[in-house]
Amino acid sequence: MNVAKKIDQTQAKNIWIQAQCLNMKNPFGKNGSESVAKAIQHLGYLQIDTINVIERCHHHILYNRIPSYQRKHLTAAQTLDKTVFEYWTHALSYVPTTDFKYFINDMKSVNTAKGSWFGSVSKNDYQKVKKLLQKNPISIRDIKGDVLKEKRHEWDSKKPSKLALQLGFYNGDFVVSEREGMLKKYDLALKHFGWEKLPNSVTESDRLNYMIDRAIRSQSIISLDSICHLQPQKKISIEKILNQRVAHKKLIEIDMPTAGKTKHWMPPDILEQKIKTNELTHILSPFDPLIIQRKRLKMFFDYEHLFEAYIPKEKRKYGYFSLPVLMKNNIAAVLDLKTDRQNQKLLIQNWVWLSKFKSAENKHQIEIALDKFEKFQLN
Repeated sequence: MNVAKKIDQTQAKNIWIQAQCLNMKNPFGKNGSESVAKAIQHLGYLQIDTINVIERCHHHILYNRIPSYQRKHLTAAQTLDKTVFEYWTHALSYVPTTDFKYFINDMKSVNTAKGSWFGSVSKNDYQKVKKLLQKNPISIRDIKGDVLKEKRHEWDSKKPSKLALQLGFYNGDFVVSEREGMLKKYDLALKHFGWEKLPNSVTESDRLNYMIDRAIRSQSIISLDSICHLQPQKKISIEKILNQRVAHKKLIEIDMPTAGKTKHWMPPDILEQKIKTNELTHILSPFDPLIIQRKRLKMFFDYEHLFEAYIPKEKRKYGYFSLPVLMKNNIAAVLDLKTDRQNQKLLIQNWVWLSKFKSAENKHQIEIALDKFEKFQLN
């Protein structure tokens, strides 16, 4: 009979922070695009988001793990080195190119039947964009001569070619080869990567094990929810593999006082490692891997993050685009920030202290972090 290993909340926080590489100054080195590729490989994916109140989250997340990070480093990794590509995980994300094979079955399952999202894409529209891509990478702005149609929703385009580009992206024919801000340039996947054919697809078992290993690498302490974030249909199959790993002593069950009935597991050797207590201060994106899984965040840190951008102003607790501040192993404050690019300033819209963390010393440390963050925002 397997007996769950008891760990306290402080241990759990320290282990997760270390898995996220937030307790080290330069965990991925200072080598530009190489550091970016290493960071995304470790995290498993890097969420992309369009919100631009401050620096977009994909740049912000990398900055917190690569202090010397510059936006051009991600561009180089995607466009020149081709070590990362874009695809859908739980959201649109940068993913290591070495993991492309794990998404082939998702690509093959893209539905083009009538009535589906891509059911209105005509063969002519698809071949039109494919022919253009055989010459050069293109963005939607490069496509002329479309017969415009009515938008189906607010984020749709009047150009049929845009949906054709999206279809090619999701079915693996096309890849986003470059971003200019948030404007995407597409290329043929084979041409972009210099491949003769796409990688072979993996078995479903391989895919499930990949999801587990990805979670272990970036979380250390894992649960069904944390492995299957926004993919609940995978839980039954994942749990079977987890039980097999426990039986073979590759995982042990963890008993955390704040977890309630939620089961957690971790590799036994992690408990033998020396976990470095975090001494750094990080202003985190609301889409950071440490923050994005709200239930898990509350379980570990006793902090419930509220994303209030779509809540009426008078009902907000923290602010429009609030950012949690990690100090040592606590969320100590929440800052609502906005970048004033015209006047080259980072504006503090609201500052909320949590629990007992308000002090002159903590304020000083956060101000130092804010000064560095402002320079990153405006460089």
